[in-house]
Amino acid sequence: MGSTSAQLSTNFYDKTCPKVLSTVKSVVQSAVAKEKRMGASLLRLHFHDCFVQGCDASVLLDDTSSFTGEQTARPNNNSLRGFNVVDNIKSKVEAVCPGVVSCADILAIAARDSVVILGGPSWKVKLGRRDSKSASLSAANSGVIPPPTSTLNNLINRFKARGLSTKDMVVLSGAHTIGQSRCTSFRVRIYNESNIDASFARTRQRKCPITVGSGDNNLAPLDVQTQNKFDNNYYKNLINKKGLLHSDQILYNGGSTDSLIESYSKRPNSFNSDFAAAMIRMGNISPLTGSRGEIRKKCGRPN
Repeated sequence: MGSTSAQLSTNFYDKTCPKVLSTVKSVVQSAVAKEKRMGASLLRLHFHDCFVQGCDASVLLDDTSSFTGEQTARPNNNSLRGFNVVDNIKSKVEAVCPGVVSCADILAIAARDSVVILGGPSWKVKLGRRDSKSASLSAANSGVIPPPTSTLNNLINRFKARGLSTKDMVVLSGAHTIGQSRCTSFRVRIYNESNIDASFARTRQRKCPITVGSGDNNLAPLDVQTQNKFDNNYYKNLINKKGLLHSDQILYNGGSTDSLIESYSKRPNSFNSDFAAAMIRMGNISPLTGSRGEIRKKCGRPN
């Protein structure tokens, strides 16, 4: 992993597509202006891409009659969104410099732009990834993407398997300062768990009935305070037992990560700088570079 990541660089497209960053940003800006939640969705696409096969845009490949990709995998089905925005970015980028910029790089840039637009930190995105020609449903289903029911050990181990530290895991979980989650992902927590603020649980129960199949797709904000602002309230919520997902609250539950949660809850600047650094590391997971992979013309299918 270390050797390939060195091939990514922040100036990769300076000569071949100098307008790529401004082109991506303008599409992301209008998409997030239209729907604030889209920022979280684009950030999540990059994460779900990188954890399966590396950051290679495999998650964007649509199913066909002869091919089943990652989109219907358990962590993604009825849950990942923003594909239309990525397609829109790709067509604008293709108009400026055809056949040059990968869909994998577009995901990495759009994730950064989304964070910045919602008030979070910026970072220089390393570029030069190429797109995979295939995707893996079985890999996406294998648990590499930690489910919302994860134990602390599972979270630590899933990130470690991708070369990311426990600290990276805690800081990247802070991406849940934006966006929403479906009732199916937090139902068990709000009815069965004790490390949850009682009034918070009652509020969530109003929109998420106990009966499976009832209100499954009803949404709740991952950050109860500021769901459309990238800030450190996520960590304050955990200290107040207002983490929405089991996999959020488990980070502050008497275990080894409690001190990191306390630190980020008090130090927004260190959260911002650590988040930016962790995003660069996540973007370095097993990229296809050089002659491997391809530059897809359309993000939803191989050339």
